[in-house]
Parts: sequence; C-alpha cells; structure tokens
Amino acid sequence: MDTPRPIVVRTLLGARTARSALTGRVALVMTMGALHDGHLSLVREAAGRAEHVVVSVYVNPLQFDDPDDLERYPRDLDADLDLLAGTGLGGRLAYVLAPDDAEMYPREPLVRIDPGPVAAVLEGATRPGHFAGVLQVVTKVLATVRPDVAVFGQKDAQQLALVRTLVDDLSLGTEIVGAPIRREDDGLAMSSRNAHLSATERERATALVRALTAGEQRAAAGASPAEVLATARGALEASDGVVPDYLVLVDPATFLDVDPDHTGEALLAVAARVGATRLIDNLTVHLAPRKVTS
Repeated sequence: MDTPRPIVVRTLLGARTARSALTGRVALVMTMGALHDGHLSLVREAAGRAEHVVVSVYVNPLQFDDPDDLERYPRDLDADLDLLAGTGLGGRLAYVLAPDDAEMYPREPLVRIDPGPVAAVLEGATRPGHFAGVLQVVTKVLATVRPDVAVFGQKDAQQLALVRTLVDDLSLGTEIVGAPIRREDDGLAMSSRNAHLSATERERATALVRALTAGEQRAAAGASPAEVLATARGALEASDGVVPDYLVLVDPATFLDVDPDHTGEALLAVAARVGATRLIDNLTVHLAPRKVTS
C-alpha cells in the first residue's frame, strides 16, 4: 500500500488555520524544494523534537540577485511530496506549505528586514541583498506557522547564524536548531544545486570538501590559523575546474576572520564555482593553543 502524500496548503490563511488545530509541539523545516536526503535529515531531526512537523516549500525570489539563477533553480513539488511521504512520519507530517509568489508577496513588501553587519560579508558580499530576502521570508513563515522549533542545515552556516540573531533580536520565541551537513559517499555536501553538475563537474566538486578536510587536519595537528588557511587554499587552488570565490577561517558568530592567535572553535568556509554552478561548504575546526618554547 502506497504511503499517502502529506497535505498541501497553498495559502498563509490555510496554514494558520491548520496550525491552530495542532496540539503539542510543532517543528518547522523551511526549504526551497528540490528535496534530497539532506532535507529529509532535517525533517527527521524536526520529528525528534516535536509531535508535528510542518515543511515549507517555496523558491523565494527576494533572495536571488541573479534572475537566471532564480529561473534555473529546480522545482518539482510532486517529487518533493513523494520523498516526504517516504519518511514514514505519516500523520506527524502535519502539512506542506507551498504558496506561490502572489500569495507570499501580493505586493512589493514595504517593511523590510535589515539583516545587519553579518550579512555584508562572504555570501552577503557575493550576493548583495540575499540575506535580507532570506530573513524576510523566514520572518513571514515563522509568523504564519508559529513553530516551537525550526531546524536549519549547518551547510548554510551564515544563514543559520543570521536566523538565530533574527529570532533573538525580535523575540520571536522559536528555538532554532542547526542540523549537521549531510554528505554523499565521496564527501560532497548534499545540495539541490548538485543536480546542475555534469559527471565531470560532480567529480571536481569534491575538491571543496578535500580542501576543508586538509585544513581541519592541520588544525588538529596544532597549526596556527594562517597555516590552516594556507593548507586549505593550496588544496583548493591545485584542483582542476574549480574557481574559488572565497575560503576563509572565521568566527562562527560574526563571520569575521579569526585573529592570528585565535584558539577554540572556528569555521572553515568555502564557496567556489564548478562549471556554472556555485557551491558552498564548511567545517568546524578546533584551534589549539600554540605551545610556547623557551
């Protein structure tokens, strides 16, 4: 017997009405569709934290600075619903919120979210206005669904940090959980954009995780921040068919470069183009205190 697909709600009013009927804790997973195992891991994480799970599927135009990128973004709601049905959550998957643009933005938004200084670096510098668009839709969906907890992937680490700041600064009351990056067998971070890669590009894309792993290993061996970065950058630059955007070692909260004598956790983050596809990845590394010799 086929597992039934989850209920699809197309309007914000319908989502609020459906939410009002739920008792117990509610968890939210926000996606732009083109679901894969990485998304499903977020759904399962959410199911472990609440009695009901709501998944949103919406390709948010406000976070795209390139119209061609928006047009190319994969969309297949039927396939997404089939994947969600296969999670085995049954009735615990309360509904899927899948609005269209006219429902989400019936007019040009007059009130905008200012994401602050963290949004001006790295992904924000490369994609101006991206995080303002992300936080706009996050705020709207959080206000509609009113979840007790929302689960976001650590792959989008800068986005995760900004969502946490948004919820804290605006006292939105939702617990924000970061779920670990899901990877393919060869280490490549799962991403909807991987579908754009040719077979050759797919193989070349593993250079991102190889560079991060090389830096992580140097950090574990007691290297300085500069040495960790040099190792990771060297590995990335030696890879064919990969055009780096940035490779940085930053504070996980501010996304500013760590000090030369930084110890403790830091985020090693990379963005690069493989063919026409831009990919991101990151690893958390631990920088040990340097030994002082007399």
